[in-house]
Amino acid sequence: MPEFQSAYLIHGEDHGRVWERRGKLAALAEAGGGAGGTEQFDAAISDPAAVAAALSAMTFAIGWRFLIVAGCERWREADVKADLAAALAAMPEQTTIAFFACEDGRQQAPEALHKAVKALGGTIANEGVLKAKELPPWAIAQAKGLSITLDGAGAQALIAQVGDRQQRILRELEKLALEYGPGATIGVEEVSESAANSSELLVWGLVDAIVARDQRTALVTYLRLRDQNEDPGRLAVQIVRRLRDVTAIAQRLEAGASESQAAAGIAGGSWAVKKRLAEARGADPQLLREATEALAALELASRGGSALDPDTETLRVIERIAA
Repeated sequence: MPEFQSAYLIHGEDHGRVWERRGKLAALAEAGGGAGGTEQFDAAISDPAAVAAALSAMTFAIGWRFLIVAGCERWREADVKADLAAALAAMPEQTTIAFFACEDGRQQAPEALHKAVKALGGTIANEGVLKAKELPPWAIAQAKGLSITLDGAGAQALIAQVGDRQQRILRELEKLALEYGPGATIGVEEVSESAANSSELLVWGLVDAIVARDQRTALVTYLRLRDQNEDPGRLAVQIVRRLRDVTAIAQRLEAGASESQAAAGIAGGSWAVKKRLAEARGADPQLLREATEALAALELASRGGSALDPDTETLRVIERIAA
């Protein structure tokens, strides 16, 4: 069984990485915890007092006990101090508690939670998002760790092609390392030939499938995006933005506007606008509005507004609106 610390706090603005680490820890806990079991809490339905009560509750299970708590960015500093800090300080032996916080500018894991985890000698990891100027040097350093050399222009091209998510960049670097082998130098040409610019195309394909009411394709496409470590909350935002474009065009066409008038103000190149027009011609504006509203709710769900994890919530919504 792996050695676990008493407490972990995984937080930061890279939500995909936070969720990935939560999944990995949960899998390790379930594999190595024996009969002690794993208990999962979501801050949407559990506050610091509820977690403290669970910690203090007697259990007759045998083996290591794990408590995994998500959504801690929603907690208040005063509640952690009043309701949870003492329970953490008196935490039973053979117990591990792991806190996960998907942060942004407004919501952060309380400082009192940081202090409580430090007091237990636990691990605190910040999964932050690098600034744009920091990404090329980071990518070059990651390439070096994979025994390939990524030049500056190649780093810029890679980021432009696959996006700014660190997990996605690392995944593409791993593919490049496998393709070209140890010692290879990777520049713009190699990146252009090998690095898949598939995320953006898949998002468009997912919207196409939703508009066409092709449930199977929509679900498969979403799972492919998640396999690329795309964050559920970010995906929901992108899908909603594109659905709103199609909805706006469909409503204008229904009101009698010409195609050029209907497409006015729609972002993207001429190919993308033509694609949106083609989708809008045969679409039902009311169904599009309902789909957009349903998907917009996913942003709240991805921030802890649902008892379900973001993937389950998203799959259920896609299954419903693409039926």
